Amino acid sequence: MTVYFEDVEVGEVRDCGSYTVDRDEIVAFGRRYDPQPFHVDDEAASRSAFGGLVASGWQTVAITMRLMVLELLGPSSNLGSPGADEIRWLEPVRPGDTLSVSIEVIEKVPSRSKPDRGLVKIRAIARNQRDRVVMTMIGLGFFRRRSATAE
Repeated sequence: MTVYFEDVEVGEVRDCGSYTVDRDEIVAFGRRYDPQPFHVDDEAASRSAFGGLVASGWQTVAITMRLMVLELLGPSSNLGSPGADEIRWLEPVRPGDTLSVSIEVIEKVPSRSKPDRGLVKIRAIARNQRDRVVMTMIGLGFFRRRSATAE
């Protein structure tokens, strides 16, 4: 079922599922996109402030995005995003961590210039298996409206 702008409500919370991160994935992502020593080298990471290998924060964002697409954005009338207002990395993500993501609709505004769409603001929270918040993000997304006159 396609989700339209009218179908999401401010205050609505959705569970987006979970994903387990493994060491090889952390290293591969780090080598390709964020080659800081604590993302790509076990020995160097053990001497870092993290005391061991950790995932790039950008990998955490990418995992969160994947789970959000599977839960909401994929089956929606999503028209893309103008960006994110804030991203906060609060705890390191380590090999073997299972991230669970939830999203809350915190605002929605019909477009004045393009009546076929509206802007939805979502707070995403990623938690590890110990229920510790590892990342928060405020994302913006355009959703198609069922009709130009509906609110």
